[in-house]
Amino acid sequence: MSNVTVRDLWMEYPNQVVLERVNLEIPSGEFCALVGPSGCGKTTFLRLLLGEERPTRGRILLDGEPLVAEPGPDRGVVFQRYSVFPHLTVLENVILGREFQQSRFLGRLFGARRRAALEEARGVLEAVGLGNHLGKYPAELSGGMQQRLAIAQALILKPKILLLDEPFGALDPGTKAQMYELLLRLWSEEKMTVFMVTHDLKEGFTLATRVLAFDKVRVDPTDPGAYGARITYDLPLTLKKAAMGALAPVG
Repeated sequence: MSNVTVRDLWMEYPNQVVLERVNLEIPSGEFCALVGPSGCGKTTFLRLLLGEERPTRGRILLDGEPLVAEPGPDRGVVFQRYSVFPHLTVLENVILGREFQQSRFLGRLFGARRRAALEEARGVLEAVGLGNHLGKYPAELSGGMQQRLAIAQALILKPKILLLDEPFGALDPGTKAQMYELLLRLWSEEKMTVFMVTHDLKEGFTLATRVLAFDKVRVDPTDPGAYGARITYDLPLTLKKAAMGALAPVG
């Protein structure tokens, strides 16, 4: 399971409130698109879910338990900039996560454990369409293929939650369409809960089962950092298409 509960969450920095009074209940298996203007706290919220930062106030719970305050294998992440290691092959890039997880001091696996990890990595790479490119280096791959590799890196640890930060922003339209199909298939097969930051509303409505709009509801022109963003709209979607009717603001 991967139910996410956010209770009265605030995130503040010196002289700036980024997020205020964020409350959410996300059932396991939901696909949430985080949308809103630049600087409204979407990526900050993603970092809080990842464990890179801790909220100033409030709590985030995973299946009823406090979220571990550091990145862990229960949360995979894919960034817009390809987070792959250029000096490692495709297969080595993916097996690395499993090696660090199972052998924290050496960072290497040997014997039967390594053979099992290699077999698992090959299966993940086959699932993302890179089964014929195991020995290539990232520089030999197209942008879309590098992003497939980044997704495989995240999936090898079988995360409960997949966090995506503008993962397709640098891709051309044709490659984006292929990545959409891939992501939806993997989400359906792996039963993950997904949070995706996007500035592309069409992308959010195409992929998500739920769109969360972040924005500031209070603004002080004399003190721009006095108030933070909230979730102003929480829109469930049916069959990945916008539900009919007017938007209803969150109370």
